[in-house]
Amino acid sequence: MESVTEGRWESLPVTLSPGVLQTLRELGFPHMTPVQSATIPLFMNNKDIAAEAVTGSGKTLAFVIPIVEILLRREEKLKKMQVGAIVITPTRELAVQIDEVLSHFTKHFPQFSQILLIGGRNPIEDIEKFKEHGGNIIIATPGRLEDMFRRKADGLDLASCVKSLDVLVLDEADRLLDMGFEASLNTILDFLPKQRRTGLFSATQTQEVENLVRAGLRNPVRISVKEKGVAASSTQKTPTRLENYYMICKADEKFNQLVHFLRQHKQEKHLVFFSGILVCTDVMARGIDIPEVNWVLQYDPPSSASAFVHRCGRTARIGHLGSALVFLLPMEESYVNFLSINQKCPMQEMKPLKNVVDVLPKLKTLALADRAMFEKGMKAFVSCVQAYAKHECNLIFRIKDLDFASFARGFALLRMPKMPELKGKCFSDFVPVSIDTDSIPFKDKNREKQRQKLLEQQRKERQENEGKRKFIRNKAWSKQKAKKEKKKKMTTKRRREEGSDIEDEEMEELLNDTQLLKRLKKGKISEEEFEKRLMSTERKVKAVVDSESED
Repeated sequence: MESVTEGRWESLPVTLSPGVLQTLRELGFPHMTPVQSATIPLFMNNKDIAAEAVTGSGKTLAFVIPIVEILLRREEKLKKMQVGAIVITPTRELAVQIDEVLSHFTKHFPQFSQILLIGGRNPIEDIEKFKEHGGNIIIATPGRLEDMFRRKADGLDLASCVKSLDVLVLDEADRLLDMGFEASLNTILDFLPKQRRTGLFSATQTQEVENLVRAGLRNPVRISVKEKGVAASSTQKTPTRLENYYMICKADEKFNQLVHFLRQHKQEKHLVFFSGILVCTDVMARGIDIPEVNWVLQYDPPSSASAFVHRCGRTARIGHLGSALVFLLPMEESYVNFLSINQKCPMQEMKPLKNVVDVLPKLKTLALADRAMFEKGMKAFVSCVQAYAKHECNLIFRIKDLDFASFARGFALLRMPKMPELKGKCFSDFVPVSIDTDSIPFKDKNREKQRQKLLEQQRKERQENEGKRKFIRNKAWSKQKAKKEKKKKMTTKRRREEGSDIEDEEMEELLNDTQLLKRLKKGKISEEEFEKRLMSTERKVKAVVDSESED
């Protein structure tokens, strides 16, 4: 495609409405980004778009503005229940953000109604809201939108409402497919009219996205936007204004390094990613725009290489400067070369910080004083270990090479948790606390009261279950005995009917002799013992015979 650079909105080959230009000024966007200048004119001129641009390049406005302009230019104005545009995005958080951006524009155009359809909310309430206020523009997650199409019995015929559709946007298309929404998307596409404009926006063009382009777009214009200063042949996937760093340190040093780093950069805004702890997860790694983030810190590397790039993309957005730092264990240093080759993401090393204060003893003290802190540490450790077990780059992030003792010390654990990955292993380098961790109370008195109540309930249930088990065993034994007696009587009856001259007692002794012989052959008893037991058996048989003769 031809080279495009930033420029003022007035320089677009298409004219934007005064209300749209006013909104852009209010939002503080006097200039276009390359993806916006490349996409908006084509989208507004009846072209289907498949746009690829690095994260943080301004893709949201690249489809929000055309949606508003296209609906404004409709010959027939939309009625309340008619849907003119649909935006589908993979996560609730991203859907909420797009809804907020769109609302800045639609406030100047009260003739348009918009509705947010995402999971976690009552679908019946969404239906009632749609019926009352309408939904000319729908922002939705795939699962909820598919569900709404199937709810005709609840009073909303969404299939009829979308017959007026002009624009469909699939935002973060590669992520939609990564998260397994392909079936839902196919179902949704079957409900939509073929005569529409469709836009696919994504940071990466995967084979799955390519398949979706072929299935859902008619002669699409493909746009691959490079930032200013990046060679056309370059495939770099991170913004050019992003400085990427990595730090090699041991597992029990990572937390101290993180705390020290944050203390040194108090005046800056940080985004910290963990694999266990919900400070912020990969939900935040795609499309979410948090303004003026200075540093993206990855305490744990993500499960996939592409997620690494998208995490970094939360900073250095829309022309701003930004930095990213990932903490790696010594055994993970080859990940740096892997990212450079696989994701075209070069990094430079940051040496571990000096004069770092050891805060782990303080964490241990907190864990000893509050069960909530103790349990959080255990859960975080388990989550982190399991993240290694499921890592996409398992040739680099090998769970069998982990120093679990160092890991445990890094999480300030009081003892090792019970989990399959640790079964049968010895950790001489880890010293658990001498106290019984079950005795650690919650600092929250109400929570501790509930815990004690639950413990008492569990104790009673164990006692009851033990009693039940004993009762069941006795009952089973009595049934078994009755069954044996019945079988014995039937055997005796059968033998009498057949005229057998071998009595039950003789049969029993014969079986005993056979067993003795087998034990002798296996070497479990000596010949002397065999003879002794055999003689004992014969004496018993003789006694029985003599007794019957006397009778």
